[in-house]
Amino acid sequence: MKRSLVFALIAGIAGVGLLGGGALLTGRSAVSPDAIQSSVIRTPALIDSAWKLPVAATFTTALDWQSNSSRCGPASLANTFRSIGEEETTEAEVLEGTGKCWTGFCIIGLTLDEVAEVARTKTTRKVSVLRNLSADEFREHLRRANDPSRRYIINFTREKIFGAGSGHFSPIGGYLEAEDMVFVLDVNERYKPWLIERERLFSAMDTIDSDGDKKRGLLLIE
Repeated sequence: MKRSLVFALIAGIAGVGLLGGGALLTGRSAVSPDAIQSSVIRTPALIDSAWKLPVAATFTTALDWQSNSSRCGPASLANTFRSIGEEETTEAEVLEGTGKCWTGFCIIGLTLDEVAEVARTKTTRKVSVLRNLSADEFREHLRRANDPSRRYIINFTREKIFGAGSGHFSPIGGYLEAEDMVFVLDVNERYKPWLIERERLFSAMDTIDSDGDKKRGLLLIE
């Protein structure tokens, strides 16, 4: 459904209280606990190694989880900003003054471009949207994901990884190059951080976001 039609629908139903906690309009389909556990890599030794990567270590293991299923983008920015010493380190602070998610929910979610727009209002650092990447270009960016002067947030679809679910944002904590695995700092408390093979993550990123009719991709803050 086009975003303009969705917002027209919201205008028609908001007054009669049918938002239902955001579930009606954020379009998040459920992923079972078994699928969460079995679809990604959580080997303790590898997770421990991943947390010791230069960028992951700046986040610390105490991530601030997204407050509801629609606010993964703002939560990813808040955690990322905290890791690089910015002042806005909560969802509310990230969203304040942007006009986004004013209902308490990011209705139907935010697109990659919208998350970038929010980021640019809160930091003087360079913010770049990276989409339409080839597999080789994606790998080159991951090789730079351990650089403490750079932060990446990835926009991907859960369906490609977990067999269900929809679009999601989370920071990248780093890249275990020898194992060819990416450390995703999932901001959803049900999932928590996980490792995944680079090719599988690329496949989940290299998809069309129907909300914006553009490919998903990476947000780079440097």
